[in-house]
Amino acid sequence: MRNGLWSLTVAVVLAVAIGFTPEGRAQDTVSSTQSPTLAEVKKIMDRRCVVCHSCYDAPCQLKLTSFAGVQRGASKQAVYHTERLTDAQPTRLGVDAQTVPQWRTLGFHSVTRDPGQGAGPSLLERYLELGRHNPLPVNAPLPDQLGLALDRPLVCPTSGEFETFSRDHSLAGMPYGTAPLADEEYQALVAWVRSGVSLPAAASDIPRKIQDQIAEWEAFLNSDDPRSRLMSRYLYEHLFLARLHFQGDDPRRFFQLVRSTTKPGEVIDIISTRRPFDDPGAKPFYYRLEQVNETIVHKEHLVYLLGPDRMARYRQLFLDTDWALGALPPYGDAEGGNPFTTFMQIPAKSRYQFLLDDALFFVRSFIRGPVCHGETAVDVIEDRFWVSFLDPDADLSVTDPSYLQEGASYLELPVSEADASVLGSLQGFSHKNQVRYLEFRDARYRNAPVYETGFDYSAIWDGDGTNPNALITVFRHFDNASAMTGFHGDIPETAWVIDFPIFERIYYDLVAGYDVFGRVEHQLATRLYMDELRMESEDTFLFFMPRGVRPQMHKNWYQGALAELHTYWHRRRVDDSFPAGITYETATPKREFLLNLLERGNGLWPVTDSINRCADGECPVDQLSEALRDLANQPGDWVNYLPDLSVLLVEQEGGPIEPFTLVHDKAHYNVAFLFHEKARRDFKEDVLTILPGLIGSYPNFFFHLRQDQLPSFIVALKSVQSQDDYMAVVAEFGVRRTSPSFWALSDQVNEEFLNREPVQAGLFDLNRYKDPKSGDKPD
Repeated sequence: MRNGLWSLTVAVVLAVAIGFTPEGRAQDTVSSTQSPTLAEVKKIMDRRCVVCHSCYDAPCQLKLTSFAGVQRGASKQAVYHTERLTDAQPTRLGVDAQTVPQWRTLGFHSVTRDPGQGAGPSLLERYLELGRHNPLPVNAPLPDQLGLALDRPLVCPTSGEFETFSRDHSLAGMPYGTAPLADEEYQALVAWVRSGVSLPAAASDIPRKIQDQIAEWEAFLNSDDPRSRLMSRYLYEHLFLARLHFQGDDPRRFFQLVRSTTKPGEVIDIISTRRPFDDPGAKPFYYRLEQVNETIVHKEHLVYLLGPDRMARYRQLFLDTDWALGALPPYGDAEGGNPFTTFMQIPAKSRYQFLLDDALFFVRSFIRGPVCHGETAVDVIEDRFWVSFLDPDADLSVTDPSYLQEGASYLELPVSEADASVLGSLQGFSHKNQVRYLEFRDARYRNAPVYETGFDYSAIWDGDGTNPNALITVFRHFDNASAMTGFHGDIPETAWVIDFPIFERIYYDLVAGYDVFGRVEHQLATRLYMDELRMESEDTFLFFMPRGVRPQMHKNWYQGALAELHTYWHRRRVDDSFPAGITYETATPKREFLLNLLERGNGLWPVTDSINRCADGECPVDQLSEALRDLANQPGDWVNYLPDLSVLLVEQEGGPIEPFTLVHDKAHYNVAFLFHEKARRDFKEDVLTILPGLIGSYPNFFFHLRQDQLPSFIVALKSVQSQDDYMAVVAEFGVRRTSPSFWALSDQVNEEFLNREPVQAGLFDLNRYKDPKSGDKPD
């Protein structure tokens, strides 16, 4: 069903799901005089169902982004399980099983009526009716029995268990914990359900010019030349999660790069492996471009552009350079877990420049990959920090071929074997190789000319004057994150400088080598190794600071006795002997350095931040931005009551709605540990970073007001000193999950995003939308 059109199949889903009502059972009166169109049904499903049922964090694994997902059904097994001692069976839709019987074998149960099930109501029908007949209190906090925590226990009843479930959980109907469906939406779904339509034959709507480009790309990626084969493997391992988009094509059409047993021109037969560097088998395989036929959700939407310029760039980086290849490297953990040995023969400069060309894409892949929710994964980073990259000409791993030849053995990543015994050898927890690598790195740089002068501004990649990916801001939102080009917000507490070995290892640690179905050893090893890479990135940044300030700056980042113990255990030391290559003119070198990086962009990025960082007399004259500056970067008790990510929608008089994102930047004494985040929080230093537009994938709350109400909103918000004060702000300006305007505002936000970013946009996920209550405490 992977190739079926969702717009054609969603109606079939509902027709199968809600086609019958048992004799004697009350049913809603549904008008049959006018049936909704397929497009109308799809729109309802996307906006009311998919917004909570997508990715691996879909409740009960019920992923509704495609007809195949609905056919697959639901499972009682959770994908995110931090305590499992053995690897779980992967359940990737369209990859690990292809037919309904295969999914039933893997433990999924039907939410529709499978053939032979009989005429009884399906789970989808029962859930919809349960929500219809048990509406929640309007514009009020949810009842206590309705939990919203992502790790809450889920019952996931089968059809035979639903009657008992509905008695025990009478308020758990769909849509869960929100305002009900509008009458016309419910009527439309039921009308389609009872229309009894059959599944239309799948049809391709790919234009000839795009088909020609697909054929050209598949020929390029499947060349028999050994160097081309290694290049294609490198590209696949880095782009297997990408939503490939052809320049100039329909902004909502995307493809994915897969490995198939079938040749170009034949029906794709995906080869299923846990990780992209696992052995595809002894038989020949082919790289293919498969169309994405599911609803686009933002949290897993990683757009990567293809076109003639891209192919020419690949030829320039990988094929026109002078390098030779003997035998192709093997697959699997022995080699695949270490990209520095696997791809040793490809020049390091080509590989690093490939990453730099689309640095934002790869940084986002760390975030939008399989970890759809991961507090443990992202608590390794600060809530906001700025990222720059070591210039290839300043990176010894690029300029000195012997560097990686001698150092690659220290760069092995903690990728555990899939069939190892429980907890294996615990090799993933070892940081001996990292310690050895840092010793090796320090020794090599001490013997390099740069040790005589130190790094200056030229050692930071400037995007070659054309590429805005050179500077990136990363935001953490408790258990998820987002990234943007440029430097946003005020000067952050920490900053990173990433070189090639760091960049490649983060990618293989968090993306290519990460197995969301892996056991506890793998999960912890991934997190602990990322801890090392964060510290290495921070240490590289410190090389650009004056020698005398490095130790104190590092100490400010890692405050507390336990943090000092953590630093000692990791054998971290601040190298104050490395010379400073920059003569600073102010007493605030971090600020001076970071702002000077912005000045080197030749217009690639705004030098100032119109809301969060602009000097008097330099701030743009804009009524909305000027008003919101009174909230930005100002610590106060009131900040702590706001969720991680709020959307502020301002209705302008006579103009369009203007969205802003309120990002709660949480301050920490350190991010050195896995647990007990609140014990490391410095609440008094929390601030808001306010951004025009929409960022993040998981809005936690909507505030909706007219422009003339903005001053009152700001005064009320800054006056909050208790949860009751915050509840008053919510009552006047907020949009609750149970508000009659909740769904209309959600639709408006998604439409605004699509209008602004037609290629990058995807539906926002509402699983993390908050339900403020009296008695809640700040996070």
